[in-house]
Amino acid sequence: MTSWFHPGAVFFFAAALLPLIGLLPTGKPDGNKSHQLVQTIRQVVLIATPLIAITVTLNAIFGTGIPTGDYWRFDFIGIPITLGVVDKLSLMFSCVFTLMALIGAVYALHVRHTAEHSAAFIYVGSALGVVFAGDYLSLFLFWELMAFSSSYLIFASGTAQSTAAGHRYLLVHIAGGLSLLAGILLHYHESGSIVFTIMDPDHSVGFYLIMTGFILNAAVPPLNAWLTDAYPEATITGAVFMCAFTTKTAIYVLLRGFPGTEFLIWLGTIMAVYGVIYAVLENDCRRLLAYHIVSQVGYMVAAVGIGSELAFNGAAAHAFAHILYKGLLFMGAGAVIYMTGKRKLTELGGLYKAMPITLSLYMIGALSISAFPFFSGFVSKSLVIAAAEQDHMAIVTLLLLLASSGTFLHTGLKLPYYMFYGNNRSLTDSSIKHQEPPLNMLIAMSLAAVACIAIGVFPQLLYQLLPYPVDFDPYTPVHITTTLSILIFTALGFAVFLRHLDPEDTISLDTDWYYRKGSAVFMWIAHHPISRYEQWMSKASLGLLSAAQYFAKQGLRFDKGLIDATVNGIANLTRRSGQRLRQLQSGIINHYALAMVVGVVAVITLGTFVFDIYLQFFEWVR
Repeated sequence: MTSWFHPGAVFFFAAALLPLIGLLPTGKPDGNKSHQLVQTIRQVVLIATPLIAITVTLNAIFGTGIPTGDYWRFDFIGIPITLGVVDKLSLMFSCVFTLMALIGAVYALHVRHTAEHSAAFIYVGSALGVVFAGDYLSLFLFWELMAFSSSYLIFASGTAQSTAAGHRYLLVHIAGGLSLLAGILLHYHESGSIVFTIMDPDHSVGFYLIMTGFILNAAVPPLNAWLTDAYPEATITGAVFMCAFTTKTAIYVLLRGFPGTEFLIWLGTIMAVYGVIYAVLENDCRRLLAYHIVSQVGYMVAAVGIGSELAFNGAAAHAFAHILYKGLLFMGAGAVIYMTGKRKLTELGGLYKAMPITLSLYMIGALSISAFPFFSGFVSKSLVIAAAEQDHMAIVTLLLLLASSGTFLHTGLKLPYYMFYGNNRSLTDSSIKHQEPPLNMLIAMSLAAVACIAIGVFPQLLYQLLPYPVDFDPYTPVHITTTLSILIFTALGFAVFLRHLDPEDTISLDTDWYYRKGSAVFMWIAHHPISRYEQWMSKASLGLLSAAQYFAKQGLRFDKGLIDATVNGIANLTRRSGQRLRQLQSGIINHYALAMVVGVVAVITLGTFVFDIYLQFFEWVR
């Protein structure tokens, strides 16, 4: 058996099916029971869809009937399209994407907004479309569909802030899409091919335009502000999906198209430190976590730039681990927001007694992202740092280690302390529910937590999925003691400088200041010069229209007063003459004879008169 089924197609089908479920005839006279039945069917679809996709993916990975190769191939206007490039890299990303889709669907089971579920499934299906794309045309179409479907998860929050952030998110990603499209067209013009494979590092304009489109989705500074601006404004469940797919599809396409591009090493290293520094300033819990997405994706970008087999595996492994632990962190923060309605650290605190399960599950994600031994981040991040050491990049190695320390400081210490302990601000607010979130949210968090621990304890579960064979043991005494030393000293520093780390009720801006100001300038231009030009053109058009109406009225008056009067006058004269002539037709032959005589005499007389005038004129001329 050599057939292969695209897992993304399952999500697209479910996205179209979900809105139709509400139209099903339930046959129940009780409205509440009917609504509950529809909700149950919807929940079954939400769970069954990712389970089917996971089964398809695991069958391709561990089954014996589907060899690697290209599937779902056809020609479109003479251009070869490939929707299914099946190899170890694409299958590994498909595995974690479908697994995260299942976790996200369980987390969102209580949501009754069908459109949000459909948008999330289109988003997942588009990400899988990018993963299996074998040509730039299909990749671009899925790439843009990802942007538009994910933007709905921001707009769905329904606040003024989310609407503004959603518009900015769309504008940035449309700009990135245009850069990608321009690069694809130039690449096709130069090479005559749209096959998506490793780019020739010819440093052409097309090369850099395609890379710009990719690294924008990876949130590489200074193109990172869209992430920290939009993710905190998304819905609670929507943010869980968003933190998993956009940046990781960017890492996938960089691995596929730009491995070994050296300046990515420094871009990634800067990212790792950059995200940690800005996280220090954050008061919004999800915005703080968003900055650590920037930081963690920096490890992956740096590994792509290093380009060795160990680094390639490290980038892929860290993307896999990051999706799970970052999803867990966003689910933990989302659970707190769902129960309290608060998301600023200055408004939270004292929740450890009311939400101990949420705190415990969150801390598993925090220890994973901090690369604690026996958690997933340790076995994936170790590959990246070891690759940098292997290539004798001392500065890169040092900066990545420092960034890991900063990650633990903010995500593993500062955020849980001020969210769950702190000054007990939440206990004094009577509007806050002091209890655990719904069961489905806890189950989803537990699934992610189990995955984080399983990968950390049994790293071969992850290593066997990687593109290249792995001959690496993360649990060496030196590596364990080095990591623990860094983390312990970080915790000690947190305890010593705790008073100086108190969050402040402020909003920090980084490079989004420029596009916020840029959008303000754009709106000023739209409201002033362009608007005034439009008003002038409108007035000029109205003036021309008024002049045209005036001349039309004058023409109508001339037409009625002169032309119509002349025509009507001739018609009346002809009609009256005819009537008079009819009176002459008496039927008496003597009258006709007399008329003929009179006519002949009149003609002779008129002819004689005219001839006499002619003779006189002729004599005068002579």
